[in-house]
Amino acid sequence: MNRYNFKSIETKWQNYWEKNKSFKVKTNPSQKKFYCLEMFPYPSGKIHMGHVRNYTIGDVLARYKSLQGYNVLHPMGWDSFGMPAENAAKQNNLDPKKWTEINISNMKTQLKKLGLSIDWDREISTCSKEYYKHQQAFFLELFEKKLVYRKENYVNWDPVDETVLANEQVIDGRGWRSGAIVERKKLNQWFFNISKFSQELLDGLEKLNNWPNKVKTMQKNWIGKSFGCEIDFKIEGELPIKNIKCFTTRPDTLFGFSFLALSVDHEVSKFFKDNKDFINFKEECSKTGTTEEAIAVGEKIGFKTNLLAVNPLNPKQKVPVYFANFVLMDYGFGAVFGCPAHDQRDFDFAKKYDLKIKTVVRPYDENENFEVRDEAYPGPGVMINSDFLNDLKVPDDSILETIKILEKRKLGKKQINFRLKDWGVSRQRYWGCPIPIAYDDQGKAYPIPKSMLPVELPENIDLNVKGNPLDNQKNWREIILAGKKLTRETDTLDTFVCSSWYYLRFCSPTETKYGFKKEDINYWMPVDQYIGGVEHAILHLLYSRFFMHALSYDDKDFNILEPFNGLFTQGMVCHETYKDPDNNWVSPDEIENIDGKKFLKKDKSKLISVGPSESMSKSKKNTIDPENIINNYGADAARLFILSDSPPEKDIQWSEEGIASSYKFIQKLWNLNKKIVDEINKDHNSNNDDELKKYTNKYLKKIHDNLESFSYNKIVANLYEMYSFLNKQIEKPYTKRTILENYQKILITMTPVVPHFANECLSTIQAKNFKWPEYDKSMLKEEIVNIVIQINGRKRGLIQSKPDMTEEKLFEIIKNDEKIMKYFDQKNIKKKIYIKDKLLNIII
Repeated sequence: MNRYNFKSIETKWQNYWEKNKSFKVKTNPSQKKFYCLEMFPYPSGKIHMGHVRNYTIGDVLARYKSLQGYNVLHPMGWDSFGMPAENAAKQNNLDPKKWTEINISNMKTQLKKLGLSIDWDREISTCSKEYYKHQQAFFLELFEKKLVYRKENYVNWDPVDETVLANEQVIDGRGWRSGAIVERKKLNQWFFNISKFSQELLDGLEKLNNWPNKVKTMQKNWIGKSFGCEIDFKIEGELPIKNIKCFTTRPDTLFGFSFLALSVDHEVSKFFKDNKDFINFKEECSKTGTTEEAIAVGEKIGFKTNLLAVNPLNPKQKVPVYFANFVLMDYGFGAVFGCPAHDQRDFDFAKKYDLKIKTVVRPYDENENFEVRDEAYPGPGVMINSDFLNDLKVPDDSILETIKILEKRKLGKKQINFRLKDWGVSRQRYWGCPIPIAYDDQGKAYPIPKSMLPVELPENIDLNVKGNPLDNQKNWREIILAGKKLTRETDTLDTFVCSSWYYLRFCSPTETKYGFKKEDINYWMPVDQYIGGVEHAILHLLYSRFFMHALSYDDKDFNILEPFNGLFTQGMVCHETYKDPDNNWVSPDEIENIDGKKFLKKDKSKLISVGPSESMSKSKKNTIDPENIINNYGADAARLFILSDSPPEKDIQWSEEGIASSYKFIQKLWNLNKKIVDEINKDHNSNNDDELKKYTNKYLKKIHDNLESFSYNKIVANLYEMYSFLNKQIEKPYTKRTILENYQKILITMTPVVPHFANECLSTIQAKNFKWPEYDKSMLKEEIVNIVIQINGRKRGLIQSKPDMTEEKLFEIIKNDEKIMKYFDQKNIKKKIYIKDKLLNIII
């Protein structure tokens, strides 16, 4: 057998591509461009199968566009700041910079083995001062535009790591790294004013036609535009408070009003600052995180004041005013009115404090006596028990009518609110981009002059301290600006800031004066195709969109609002999970199969239980090392498998049998290549070349369509079909020219999927200066088509005919076919459904 030596061939082409800078971007502004970008990887030390899938999908597209004549920008960089590096440095007594650089070097070597068409000359790393210098300049630019500000606000506080956590870093109420129960803590923090662009970010989604609808829906929900009413509640009591404002999306439920709840930071709280019970209550509230999830699942607790709130639609009704742990100051006015019958949170609170629960909405299928008992009813229906609002449809008529009444009585007004909150970017850690701000002894903030950027991190410091290590760096913290003693900001920026503009830096990776050159941006931006997991669908993509709006704000020379024109979200790579009898996770490489049962290699007495297939994760130990796969089967086999079976947007199930099958298929293709080369050398004289030409054109059309639609799994199926056809067809006597022309076209279409193999085969037939082959539409026409005949949707026959046969003529043929006619009587035909050249369904 002619063995395909993948190790030497893949090494050969990887060295060739690197030596010849094969994927280096051309400087040709007149050439049409294509900017392909995958998710920004974190340098953890090893690539995983998720990386292999993500970057293979992107590489298929980049190579395809390059062969079509596009100037393709396909870069790579590293999201290299963050807590994981700092924690690893603490545990291993290492410098996080050195730890990160070693990991980058390892992962870069691994990625190169995949044969990716990366322009490595544009490589960037966010922990490089050449990168974060410009990030600091952007921070100061936004500071000048008043899009950055500092305020005291509640944050998610990890009491073990002693740092602020973003909402997505809080899982089930616990810190994603430490596992500690997250607390609510008030700190002075830096914020990006993303909420200023709420409407623009919402409107922009309508123009993103090449984004999945599910992602646009997720972002719409995160931005959360809500239509409602601002209401003035009159207040009675011993305190000098006449009214309290609140925002609600359901003013129509006011007749079910049973309490008014305030945030512990509402201005009313100043009257209780010396009340010991209130102080204790406030401390208890701090144990609830700031995330909506934490508030939703946490126990609802309240502190009753001596105040009463008057119902604006029914002045005779007066209800108690509480402080409650589920009300936050950053929504509405830090006050909500409680209608327990139609809001589950209010229902739980009312049950706890024995408050009235009055039903004011009944479902359409219930009568007037409907009453909420065991849980709130938040759905549509008809107003009841609501005086002049009775019988209005909920919510279509009831909300607008209630607002109209409140406005007429000057007790409220229509208002639009957004769920989107400003982006808190402060992090209490060392390994991050320093914030270029200093303070005087009064706490006034001063921007560091741009001429003094970058503000670099101090090196060789002790990380094994509580809280932020930068707080202990006195020599670094104390500086003099314009003769004034100042103290540096010790918070560093959230790593999401680093990944919110890296796509711009790839356009001008060596520019020193600014983060990018505007002529480069005008040529390359927006990114034509971004590829990443759906887990990035909200925050990373939303923050990137905000960054473009922020840079464009008050800048006539920069007016690109959307960073990513196209978005593709690939699925996860999944694998079986394994556990030992002690319920410990076990990795696949620890398992040995004996007599069809799985045992631990180290102790064959322990039977391993096989769990469900789940997304590969280090915590569950169900990962596969891509480098081992590449070493054992080759990069092309890994690429072929990762694209097969499942559509790219769906999860793929990893199996050893699958990768082995892909490896064997490449061996078959290699043997086919030898047969074809032998036939080329025979140089037959033949006039029967049309069959191969027609097949090749049909094949090219399928590959083109599947590439354009991201149906990459179908491309793998096309390759298998092509192999079966050529393996038989090549035995026929074709001329050398015919075989060369058609086989070269087929090999070129294989280069995006199996680039090492395809390039080796192309070299054996001495192909040069090739480009993506176009198919000949005139050769796609079928001479004979098979038309399926169905009766009531069930296949009853197959008719062969020439293309473009009319329905009438086809039916005449059927009437003469006894096998089909036995299934029906012509008199019983209700209608016929004809899909030309494919199917006729007769309904009887």
